[in-house]
Parts: sequence; C-alpha cells; structure tokens
Amino acid sequence: MPITTCIFDAYGTLFDVSAAARELAGQEGHADLAACWQKVAADWRLKQLEYTWLRATAGRHADFWQVTQDGLDFALEASSLTRAETRQALLDLYWELSAYPEVPGMLAALKSKGLATGILSNGTPAMLSGAVESAGIGDRLDHVLSVEDVGVFKPADVVYDMVGQAYGCARDEVLFVSSNGWDAAAASGYGFKTVWVNRAGMPQDRLWAAPDVVLSDLTTIPEIVG
Repeated sequence: MPITTCIFDAYGTLFDVSAAARELAGQEGHADLAACWQKVAADWRLKQLEYTWLRATAGRHADFWQVTQDGLDFALEASSLTRAETRQALLDLYWELSAYPEVPGMLAALKSKGLATGILSNGTPAMLSGAVESAGIGDRLDHVLSVEDVGVFKPADVVYDMVGQAYGCARDEVLFVSSNGWDAAAASGYGFKTVWVNRAGMPQDRLWAAPDVVLSDLTTIPEIVG
C-alpha cells in the first residue's frame, strides 16, 4: 500500500528537547547551569524516558508532565543544582521548546503532496498544544494524539492503535518517524513503515524489530514518501 499518513513523535523528533537547558544556560545569572547544561539536558531526557518505561511496566501510570518533572529533579540533583528558580525556569521553557529548523518546511511539503500528518506522543494534550503553538505548526497537522487517551506510554501496541483509529488507515499506509530508536523499532514491529531520525549517530537498539530507514534529520522525509 502507498503511504497516506505521516505520523511523528514529538519530543526529540519535531521539538529539540535540549533547547530548554541550552537557552537558560545562555541567560545572565545562570553560570552554574552553563557549566553543565549538556549533562543536565542528557540526564533529564534519559530519566524522563526511563520513568515512562518503568511506569508502563509496573502499571503505575502518571502523565508525562509528572514524569518530566521527576526526570528534571533527578538531573538537577545529579549536577548539584539546587536553586528552585532554575528548576522552574527549565520547566517553563519546556512548554515552548524550539522545533528543529527543517520541521515547518518538511510538514508543508508533506501537506502539499496530499498526505495526512500528525503527532503521536507520550506528551499530555496541554504540553503538546503548547509546543505546537509555540512552533507555529498547528495548521500542518491533522491530529495531535496523546497517550493520555489510553493511559500507558509507548511502546505499548495500544498507543500505536490510536493512529488507525484517528485516521482510518491500514498499518502499512503509515510512515512513522521518531528520534527514539526503540520507538521506531517497536512501530516497525507493529506494522508501520518507519524512519529513525538518528541525529546523534547512536548505535541501533537490539530489539524485536528494526527501523526501515535511518536518517540524520527530517529534511528528506517528503522524498521517502514519494
């Protein structure tokens, strides 16, 4: 079947999850963060993801905003950053993360080809709405789907089921794009065509399936779907 629907993970795929720490580190009065912001950003993201997996496995769901705060608290403590104003500023910035520069044009190109587009994310509806609005890409997305509708995080199959339910398409009509190798692999095993956006040049996760295509950014997505 030809691809009719292009679905994107949000955080790390369309939106730069390092942007909050990087931006705050560049502001006056945050020299302590400036000295370690890359570590804070990396620890924050890692713990955010780990906590989604652990909660899903244990059946102890909490929404992604809670998980995001928990991950940040770990990251700040790991770098001995104790100021409450730093924590609050980072959380505030997370609601308006920058989109990667190629995102608006890439989405516009997909829409010009008549393809359905959307987001499938662990993020809460409110978080995703804030990020989409801040990036100015809402008019280029048909649906923004949140796992809060099913109460479990990726890579549970019930999350990927949401795409077919929202778009009325078959699994092999979907191109699913994620910056998380495990997410792209799980979606491939589910039956989607998949792209792993491997911006950091990481090794591929050893899982039950593998992404169909690996790219370094999103620029050529419209070419992949023809």
